[in-house]
Amino acid sequence: MFITNFGSYCIDHVYSVPYFVRPGETLPSLNYEIHPGGKGLNQSLALAYAGATVRHAGKIGEDGTWMKTLLDDAGVDTSMTSIIDIPTGHANIQVTPKGENAIVIYGGANKEISESDIEAVLYDVSSGDHLLIQNEISCLPELIEMAASKEQCIIFNAAPITAEVNDYPLDLVEIFVVNEVEAEALAGESDPDKILDAMVSQFPNARTILTLGELGARYAFKEQRVVQPAYTVNALDSTGAGDTFTGYFLANYVNNVDIQQCLDIACKAASICVTRQGAASSIPRLTDF
Repeated sequence: MFITNFGSYCIDHVYSVPYFVRPGETLPSLNYEIHPGGKGLNQSLALAYAGATVRHAGKIGEDGTWMKTLLDDAGVDTSMTSIIDIPTGHANIQVTPKGENAIVIYGGANKEISESDIEAVLYDVSSGDHLLIQNEISCLPELIEMAASKEQCIIFNAAPITAEVNDYPLDLVEIFVVNEVEAEALAGESDPDKILDAMVSQFPNARTILTLGELGARYAFKEQRVVQPAYTVNALDSTGAGDTFTGYFLANYVNNVDIQQCLDIACKAASICVTRQGAASSIPRLTDF
């Protein structure tokens, strides 16, 4: 099944720190690394590594062409990736010894997506094809509306969550992938069961996948509820775990794999991811299972 991922590219600057820097503090970093990232790129890699056929659409600057090559080498179709005269998006990431992370993002070329770009990407899609999006590029409301008009199955990973998301045409989304923070912003609830009930009430025709970190993941669609425990591992860095989960879940979902199995393999992939440093570089391949 064909998947278009219209998403971000991001150069990740990763700083290993003993704890998150406090206001007014200058904190020496224990280590510094550069990794490919962006929720879009990460999820395209995870989809490809999980065996899906995926096309990645987006924009980068000249400083980000090496990431396009990375996707090419993984078997991702990057024919809809444009190189423009604006710096590639980048992120400054603090990672603690417990594997927790704090991230500041600069949108860069990711924020230069226009309606004409959307038209160019969606011109050849077919009814029932899948469109995966995150909240790191511009023109998302227009993208959602145009994809829906072409009868695409829209999967929205509502990350990072912003106030503007509530103004998007979310009733056109068929699958939400959210963590606790994102789900609380959408549903107005913090308890996982209440979150799922609220999402079903607000979006009765959509499926919700709620990721809960060490508590695993849950799925809701109408009256159906599925619970998947997490795999216990020694986490080093949680960066990219959610993207790994999303890619592996969707790669199996589009092939009509049972929901419990989709959640299980997605949680297993995420558990491998958190034992490694970095975002894109930590995403496992099927041979790693």
